[in-house]
Amino acid sequence: MMNGIENVLYVVYAVICVIIIILTLIQKSEDGGASGAIMGSSSSNFYEKNKGRTKEGKLKRMTIIFGIIFVILTVVLTIFSLKK
Repeated sequence: MMNGIENVLYVVYAVICVIIIILTLIQKSEDGGASGAIMGSSSSNFYEKNKGRTKEGKLKRMTIIFGIIFVILTVVLTIFSLKK
């Protein structure tokens, strides 16, 4: 029983890995970089305030969600492998 659940989790884990890779490659790079951190960036414009509603904002949010799922599955699969 436990072996079947573990196999399903490994398949889900592999799918999550592929999704994270695709989401990361689709995203545009942020131009600010280190110079934006040093010089400071203004976040008072309309785009910055509504960034979560744009395509880029949704992609970033989805990447974070799948990253959290990835970490949780990593911990669960590690626990399963330690119990063997």
